[in-house]
Amino acid sequence: MTAAHPSPAGDDTGGTPDQYEPVLLDEPSTADLRAKVTEAWRDFARALADRLRGLPTGAHLELTLDPTASGTGDAVYSISVDLGDEGRLSARAVGNATLPQGYRLDRAAVADMIALGWSPPGVVEGSGEQFGLNSAVDEATRLAAVLSRTLRDVYGAPHPAFLVYLVHDAEGEALPVEPLGTARSEFGPDRDVEADLEEALAAAANAQAAENDVLALEERVRTVVSTMLKSNSDQLQVDSDGDINIRAGSAMVFVRVRDNPPLVDVFSPVLTEVEPTERLYVKLSELTNRMPIGRLYCADDTVWASIPVFGRNFQATHLMLAVQVMTGLADELDDRLHGEFGGKRFFGEGDKPSRPSSEHRTGMYL
Repeated sequence: MTAAHPSPAGDDTGGTPDQYEPVLLDEPSTADLRAKVTEAWRDFARALADRLRGLPTGAHLELTLDPTASGTGDAVYSISVDLGDEGRLSARAVGNATLPQGYRLDRAAVADMIALGWSPPGVVEGSGEQFGLNSAVDEATRLAAVLSRTLRDVYGAPHPAFLVYLVHDAEGEALPVEPLGTARSEFGPDRDVEADLEEALAAAANAQAAENDVLALEERVRTVVSTMLKSNSDQLQVDSDGDINIRAGSAMVFVRVRDNPPLVDVFSPVLTEVEPTERLYVKLSELTNRMPIGRLYCADDTVWASIPVFGRNFQATHLMLAVQVMTGLADELDDRLHGEFGGKRFFGEGDKPSRPSSEHRTGMYL
């Protein structure tokens, strides 16, 4: 799989796509997916601890595994935290009483909850049908770690990006808080997507219009992506590799900016732990030949989808197209290729969270 395909930007860099092939072969196949997931959970736990320490008295914070993205149907896995008087944090976690058949916690999962420090439903005063855990604000770091491990290891969240959070005061009014890692706030701007895209184009055009004040490629990419995600540029989640993390539905897409040569790579791990066979390579070649832009290839037992966008004479519309196409590809191909070649989907539609093994859990990344 070495044939390069034109990017949305065409050949306006002054060179040919073949000149960039070594870069595309090196990235993102060398990316350590396990490290990305681990770092994302660490960032989430750190941010959560900070938010817990800053809550006003009477505030309520809720974390929920998004059922529309995780395929859990009517099952809602959630955790809430309330700040009472004298700096006491009261955490509650969903129990089997409110979970439908097929999604309830088995005995091993209940044992894991107890081992993490949760009390069984009804034991802590006011917990009712939920697991209970009380803590002091000065123990926010430990509590954040417990909540993170509960969501990841027991409830089966593969990545913090699959979490939705809300924070409100004692009167039920939404409280503005800094982002919780890659988790998504339930209180976000409700604007039309097309309007967002037009604003991103305008922002990029204005940045390029000033003769002596042209934004660097990385900043222009951040402007476009943040507007597509309806967030501020400084709130984008960038992992330890410098990749922007984009979550849409069940797909996880990464955006990497390269300076030399100027290049933006939009890529996604479509299928992991897949056995590389001649039949797989033939299939990927056929699919790549039918793609208008981008390519599919297998490296390190992972099927990657990648769309390069040339950075010289950067056009915002090309990056938007690449992100939209990549999201669609990841959603469509993971099921199709999984059915033919096995392996693991990032997070298959209709899949319910599986019980973690003794190995450190990294969700469906690996």
